[in-house]
Amino acid sequence: MTEKEIGIYIHIPFCKRKCYYCDFISYCNQNENIDRYIEAIINEIELRKNEILDREITTIYIGGGTPSYIEEKYIEKIVNKLKPKKSQEITIEVNPGTATECKLRAYREMGINRISIGLQETHNKMLKKIGRIHTYEEFLETYNVARKVGFGNINIDLMIGLPNQSIQQVRENLEKVLLLNPEHVSIYSLILEDNTVFADMVEQKKLELPDDELERNMYWHVKNKLELNEYKHYEISNFAKQGYESKHNMNCWQQKEYIGFGVAAHSYLNYTRISNTSSLSEYIHNIESNEINRNIQIQEEQELSDVQKEYMLLGLRKIDGVNISEFKNKFGKNPIFIYKNELNELVEMNLLKIDLNSIKLTDKGIDFANLVWERFV
Repeated sequence: MTEKEIGIYIHIPFCKRKCYYCDFISYCNQNENIDRYIEAIINEIELRKNEILDREITTIYIGGGTPSYIEEKYIEKIVNKLKPKKSQEITIEVNPGTATECKLRAYREMGINRISIGLQETHNKMLKKIGRIHTYEEFLETYNVARKVGFGNINIDLMIGLPNQSIQQVRENLEKVLLLNPEHVSIYSLILEDNTVFADMVEQKKLELPDDELERNMYWHVKNKLELNEYKHYEISNFAKQGYESKHNMNCWQQKEYIGFGVAAHSYLNYTRISNTSSLSEYIHNIESNEINRNIQIQEEQELSDVQKEYMLLGLRKIDGVNISEFKNKFGKNPIFIYKNELNELVEMNLLKIDLNSIKLTDKGIDFANLVWERFV
């Protein structure tokens, strides 16, 4: 990736209903604001066009919220504004129960070539328990229609560590997904976030989660099974068939630059991390008032040492780890010398392994990745 290349993230915050575990910036019962919000995104892209003009957009990722909840004409308006090329990876997140054949066909026609379907679980009782709006049968219909209209690059999201979830349920989930033969599978462990329905229920002892040992057993079953079926484990939560790794996410993990449009969207430009306001009303009002700068909040202006640490942290999310030669090419120094103390400690703890050209997580390190990452915060 050259320095003139950039990724684009578009945040669509609208949902039919918020899942019980979700702490993303998303809104239900805000349909009356969809028109104004899409216009605000179009105007934000226009107002920030100087950040894009001399760059080649390599990936576009449309996330949420639930992008497939809103009418396809809104997505088309955004995509047309960005004028993507056929060679780009353009992903949209969709949820069963909101992604109709009409929408999926329209996505293909406007140039979107990758979809990520939020399945999470295949058992309908569990789907209801976690607040999903769809059944497994509706997911199957969405998946089959996506294939029918021509999507050849599909990701399926699954979750482990859910309330009262058993290892047998996880096995059944995976067997059903493997029969569909998707190009990409993402596996996420439930993390209790503040101000979510699940966090409140656990605090009130109305909900019981699998213990750490069971959750790890779930993870390793999934990892081993997917690898046996020729999926490459390329990032802590992500598995792909050869050549189908998420380019957008890989660029982020390789510390490439990107611009985020929409409420709460983040950008990384010129070693500075910024985010838009997380208030929907403020975001729309400020753009309509031509005061876009009032939306932008600087999260971090990085010094060289910050950039190097973050490069290590992001690189150690990838299963292949940090490439030592690439680090030296980027920074002119060897990470083994810069982080001698940290690396020695982590190797002694059997959390990292170092070979001639890489620094990567061990199997134990995968289980305790947070202990590794926090050394580079």
